[in-house]
Amino acid sequence: MSGDVVNLRQVRKQKARSEKERQAEQNRVAFGRTKAEKSLTRALNEKAKNAHDQGRIERPEETKS
Repeated sequence: MSGDVVNLRQVRKQKARSEKERQAEQNRVAFGRTKAEKSLTRALNEKAKNAHDQGRIERPEETKS
């Protein structure tokens, strides 16, 4: 009839530890890139932006009289 005795303080601390670990894992995914990876991504984005802008057709400004 009686269940296992549980120390609520320990359970609460374990829950907090697991929550912190889950948050740390999310942060590793979001922010865990090296400086080289960041600069490579930045360079590739800049190259793609420049290639996109080169294909743009510019129209002369029409003046309203």
